[in-house]
Amino acid sequence: MGVRKRISAEKRKEAKQNQYFAKLNDVPTSPRKMRLVADMIRGMEAFKALGVLKFSNKEAAARVAKLLKSAISNWEQKTGRQAESGELFVTSISVDSATMLKRMRPAPQGRGYRVRKRSNHVTLFVDTKETQN
Repeated sequence: MGVRKRISAEKRKEAKQNQYFAKLNDVPTSPRKMRLVADMIRGMEAFKALGVLKFSNKEAAARVAKLLKSAISNWEQKTGRQAESGELFVTSISVDSATMLKRMRPAPQGRGYRVRKRSNHVTLFVDTKETQN
């Protein structure tokens, strides 16, 4: 690795020390369905968001709830404090598309239709209100 690359990598590493996040890769749900759940909790207080996700009837909500618990745990571990209600907020959540499994489905007259089984990556950031400003 060259000097310039090493310096920029160290800068990125330093920036990540101040961010509290959790990432979920290769979730076998379409990104569109996952974004519906992500939009429900964006900007919300963390424990209120857990309540919203718990009572949501979407399949993706359980995965996002587990991810949010992981992000809260990461915040607690990095800061050394216990998270209290009203303190942590979901600062940003992003859903990006991942690899697609391409399959063939039999169709009439010897043809085949392509089936695209989509998956996604979810990144969730939590932080306190004071450090957001």
